[in-house]
Amino acid sequence: MFRYCVLLIFAILSQFPASVRAEVVATFYSHDFGENFPHAFVRLKGKVDSTGEAVDTNYGFTAVNVSPAILMGSVKGIVETRQAHYVAASQPHFSVQLSDAEYIRFMAFVEKWRNLPGKSYHLGRRNCVHFAMEAAALLGLSVNRQSRYFKKPKTFLIEVMGLNKGLKP
Repeated sequence: MFRYCVLLIFAILSQFPASVRAEVVATFYSHDFGENFPHAFVRLKGKVDSTGEAVDTNYGFTAVNVSPAILMGSVKGIVETRQAHYVAASQPHFSVQLSDAEYIRFMAFVEKWRNLPGKSYHLGRRNCVHFAMEAAALLGLSVNRQSRYFKKPKTFLIEVMGLNKGLKP
């Protein structure tokens, strides 16, 4: 009788649509000693389940003009997308699959950073690592908001991996 009930339950459940697996993946990267200085950014790749939209882009936050002024305080910041060769020369650290809802929240997060008013970039308080940290937190990962690695993208992302044991390189 038990076996019959299990088969019946399986047959009934098979009639319901399975939950759709997220197909957009967010990968967190670091780039050592780039054109200007080390950098952290997030690449999104895949397809949005609900719309079928293909996604292959990346976002990072940096100063509009990299100059000695960044050492003196706040300067104008920008969310930027880097070229494929830059991404290929960068180190991926870990990836997270996004649901459609998480993808929508992530894109709203990018827009929020894109529209920060005034001098939004600050080397010590709001740089590319802070952007990556807030993106990771948005996606439910544990982050160290008191990290000593806000000027060291690679080391910071390694720290995030250590705080989230389920993440794999």
